Amino acid sequence: MKNTYCVIMAGGVGSRFWPLSKTSMPKQFLDILGTGRTFIQMTFDRFKKICPIENFMIVTNVEYRNLVRQQLPELGEDQILLEPLRRNTAPCIAYATNRIKAINPNATIVVSPADHLILNVEEFLFQLKTGIEFAGKNKALLTLGIPPSRPETGFGYIQIENKIENDNTDHLYKVKTFTEKPSLEMARIFIDSGEFYWNSGIFIWSVDAISEAYAAYLPDMYERFFTKGEDKYGTSSEVFFINKAYSECQNTSVDYAIMEKADNVYVLCAEFGWSDVGTWGALYAQQPKNEDNNVVQGENVFMYDTQNSIVNVTEDKITVLQGLDDYIVVETDDILLVCQKEKEQQIRHFVNDVKLQKGNKFA
Repeated sequence: MKNTYCVIMAGGVGSRFWPLSKTSMPKQFLDILGTGRTFIQMTFDRFKKICPIENFMIVTNVEYRNLVRQQLPELGEDQILLEPLRRNTAPCIAYATNRIKAINPNATIVVSPADHLILNVEEFLFQLKTGIEFAGKNKALLTLGIPPSRPETGFGYIQIENKIENDNTDHLYKVKTFTEKPSLEMARIFIDSGEFYWNSGIFIWSVDAISEAYAAYLPDMYERFFTKGEDKYGTSSEVFFINKAYSECQNTSVDYAIMEKADNVYVLCAEFGWSDVGTWGALYAQQPKNEDNNVVQGENVFMYDTQNSIVNVTEDKITVLQGLDDYIVVETDDILLVCQKEKEQQIRHFVNDVKLQKGNKFA
């Protein structure tokens, strides 16, 4: 699949996984699952089965350059695209698209976050190949859709309409609506209708299809990244050009700016054990439990009358817990977090308060 390219987005902070994930060492570079591989390494391992190693692009913040080099030594320096500022996914994808376009204008691109969990890799790869073939032959913006299991407000929702005939799947649809992060009430309505799937955040499209989408729905960004940068990518002028483009462009997601508005959006619906593992609660749902329904990472933990909790603590001290039900307990060298699982959405507020009162070192 020489025309298949893979873009891994690895610039986020993962603040909902604080205090394990901090700005200095965010979630995608951690082995939170205890597999011996970090999230970005597991993502790379999956995609290299369908994408040549030389066709990878990692987009990350400039401060994480060395982390990417250390964790993915197979990649060349020119395969790590450094963002000077955090501007969400639209500039990130624009940058990667243009770098790939300069190498291979006929490319089909798979875009994926660095920090998702895929349990059924074989099924995932089959669906990817189906999607790559479809996107390579059609000017389509394709996303992978996941059957929803609960009314979740942190995901985008895809409403399906016409089924598309395809030899490899019965689950390819034209998208009727694309709604980014609805209210809880709307999420419940979506689930009850049976017409909606979660957006996995994994996209597939050709260089031409996504370029035309930027021109139509993000004309200012198209001007900055595509038109003005046409002769800059892959040259000594690229870094200066990108720094300027990022300083001038808007902060927006490709989901909101393009996918919600475009009329050539399709979804390939499939179940392959996907989770964005975006929170401690999501991690708890995916991990094996002990007899008290606890998820415990740490050899020296003693638990009494404690159930339905997730515990991630350091190995160098004894931890004793008593009387907890449905809690998150996370300890690092300098921070201890004890939080009700149902209140974990407040963790971002905790991080901001700690940052304001104690400094960036702890955030």
